[in-house]
Amino acid sequence: MPFGGNDWLALTQEPTLEPDLPICDPHHHFWDFRTARIPYQRYLLQELAADINSGHNVRSTVFVEAHSMYRTDGPEDMRSVGEVEFVQGLAAASASGLYGPGRAAAAIIGNASLNLGGRVEPVLEALQAASPNRFRGIRHSVGWDPHPEVPDRESQGRLASDEYREGARVLARMGLCLETGLFFHQLPELADFAKAIPGLTIVLNHIGGLMLVEPYANQHEEVLATWRKGIATVGECPNIIMKLGGIGMPRYGFDWYQREQPIGSEELAESMSPLMTHCIEQFGPDRCMFESNFPVDKVAYSYNVMYNAFKRLSKGYSATERAAMFHDTATRVYRIDL
Repeated sequence: MPFGGNDWLALTQEPTLEPDLPICDPHHHFWDFRTARIPYQRYLLQELAADINSGHNVRSTVFVEAHSMYRTDGPEDMRSVGEVEFVQGLAAASASGLYGPGRAAAAIIGNASLNLGGRVEPVLEALQAASPNRFRGIRHSVGWDPHPEVPDRESQGRLASDEYREGARVLARMGLCLETGLFFHQLPELADFAKAIPGLTIVLNHIGGLMLVEPYANQHEEVLATWRKGIATVGECPNIIMKLGGIGMPRYGFDWYQREQPIGSEELAESMSPLMTHCIEQFGPDRCMFESNFPVDKVAYSYNVMYNAFKRLSKGYSATERAAMFHDTATRVYRIDL
């Protein structure tokens, strides 16, 4: 069976629900070659266009860094500029309209190391120069776990370090946002960080970093209790925005990617709803946005099924609240005006 392949995903077909509802997809990636860091199939403008044109009214998208197309020479800290240059070109191609009415990468999130402290400023300036009209901030994930088998993105306690916070203050001063990924047990650290830098907009990826596989495979109740408490804690910080998605990744504990028949939207909505609803309750619709996390989540379900599931699970909210979660929160946070 293909690992998230289009032929496998095509085995589950269903009509698009509410096809006119405006959507801004605030989280996807682009890359070409498979690597150890990115073990997924090629995903460039043509592949994204096939997904966002599959039935839903996706008006714009946000690209989030993927360690792709970095420069191979020059100062190490500046090599990530190559990725923003690459995506700026894809965004310009999308703006031509040749790939459909949606505007791919209408906002771009690059990568820079906040561990540089004040020295991150020239890197941010170079990223802005590479995309003067679309660059909106960076992602510097800080995932750390005490179990040696879990890959870390950063060292323990990074959010509390003087260098990281100094770099974050530069980001805030420049009017840029910080995307972050971490593990569920780090959520209180993120709350402390957010309170220390209240002028910085922080976007929390993938409902706060649940992990329900090894080494946590037999601790679901404990993990979920810790996660729920952590989500409530970060929800109290007005400068943190929540992305609702990412749970198609295997580490979230679902078996969808292993099935002979891909999941449909009714079952998917039922499975997602307890997690998503808790986040919405703690943050409010004005600080929540549904994300695709494609092509990473594409290992588990198709784009059409995924947004159908989001629409099903959000049925109980008002039209204004749903507009926020599907479109308006994202266009406000990323300053997208088409």
